[in-house]
Amino acid sequence: MPEKHLYEYAVIRIVPKVEREEFMNVGVILFSKQADFIKMRYEINENRLRAFSPELDIESFREHMEAFSKVCSGHETGGTIALLDIPERFRWLTALRSSCIQTSRPHVGFSANLDQTLNDLFQELVE
Repeated sequence: MPEKHLYEYAVIRIVPKVEREEFMNVGVILFSKQADFIKMRYEINENRLRAFSPELDIESFREHMEAFSKVCSGHETGGTIALLDIPERFRWLTALRSSCIQTSRPHVGFSANLDQTLNDLFQELVE
């Protein structure tokens, strides 16, 4: 039987107007210290976002999400935060903030297949 890994995940949200506290789920980030694993999956659905907030600068959100993704993956162009170890990157990405990209509080679970769990969570919480 495959080993199950403890993981944490958070939902990535776009918040067009921070003062209104309205958001749309656009992605999921999943982390397991035990498995040395961190990945995120996101999708910016332009039609849904325009219906949600017609004046939204979608290209700006694309750039923000790409930067978020670079930090998550530890890509060298993600800046100094991307150079942190996996647990520190996850904590930084999921820290409470008042910005146009926010995350839910982290939730936990167990999984034998973290990639599949990421896809399942994405389908359930975003699509």
